[in-house]
Amino acid sequence: MSELCPATAAELAQALADAASRNQKIRLGGNFSKPGTTAGDVSISTRALNRVLTFEPKDLTISVEAGLPYAELTQLLNRHQMMIPLDPPWSAQATIGGVVAANHSGPRRRLYGSARDLVIGMTFATLDGQVIQSGGMVVKNVAGLDMAKLMIGSYGTLAAMATINFKLIPKPAGSRTFCLTAPTLEAAMQKRDEILRGVLQPVALDLLNPEAAELVGLPAQWSLLLQAAGNAALLDRYSRELSAGQMIGEEVWPRVQEFTPMFLAAHPQGRVARFSTTLTDVSEPYRVWRGPMIARAATGVLYGYSERPLSLPAGLKMVIEYGEALMPWAQTGSDYSAMKRVKQMLDPKGLLNPGRLYARL
Repeated sequence: MSELCPATAAELAQALADAASRNQKIRLGGNFSKPGTTAGDVSISTRALNRVLTFEPKDLTISVEAGLPYAELTQLLNRHQMMIPLDPPWSAQATIGGVVAANHSGPRRRLYGSARDLVIGMTFATLDGQVIQSGGMVVKNVAGLDMAKLMIGSYGTLAAMATINFKLIPKPAGSRTFCLTAPTLEAAMQKRDEILRGVLQPVALDLLNPEAAELVGLPAQWSLLLQAAGNAALLDRYSRELSAGQMIGEEVWPRVQEFTPMFLAAHPQGRVARFSTTLTDVSEPYRVWRGPMIARAATGVLYGYSERPLSLPAGLKMVIEYGEALMPWAQTGSDYSAMKRVKQMLDPKGLLNPGRLYARL
């Protein structure tokens, strides 16, 4: 399979159009750092689209090309005390386009949101050779159809992102991490509820079952990890009000962030499932899962890890995110029908990353 690395948005659009004119199936990506990439007749990579186009620190905005490595972008923003706090897995290898295409987020989603909250515009190339612009370089875009939202989380099955514009978040003055342990799931959830009802609102609040806690270097107990960020006075207040918890090192968060690639490296036949629940029902997946599990306990997103093929628990909204022979959604509804219609409009022949989106689109 040949691989093309276009260096401009126009070249990217032309490469897509040429492949489409020959009815070639296209393997589209950046560094192809994540498992589950599809086969194709031609491979198109955005890795040569790796420039910072516009950086306006005073306006808290930046525009970058999709092939820019996420780690390189993070280093640049760190020098200016700013951040795009998506905390994706495979952060050392992934491109920013790949992070957005997979809609990856991590522990700090609790306060800062996901890519849908941080992306303010983009340009993308379509199979008919067009370069489309959506949004712009202002933090609030309210006019017109926001096509960029369609691209976020589409895994490259609709079009190829060329440039992405972000709103930036100033880095806090400092941060501290606390670990609150509990003997049971019920006791851990009670601690979570007390925190959510409190005045202080943490940056991150993750719940690890004993199996997951042990794998990130903590004692094998139900562990509620809390990250606080702000000035010294605020952090001292957290220390006083969380006196029942243990203050631990910040190095635990990279291990939580990279839990998925770490687990799949150790278990090549493993599966990674993502559950979506209400805040009230966060405990339910833990009751049926056998294996490590990590919850974004203040957002209702959970990740379960299994060393072997698994059956789908009934009554829970779950998708298999990673694993050999990706399995489709457990349930399909009106959302899936809408996605099929969008796919038909932008890629009627099913040429772009066929089957990459949960083995169906």
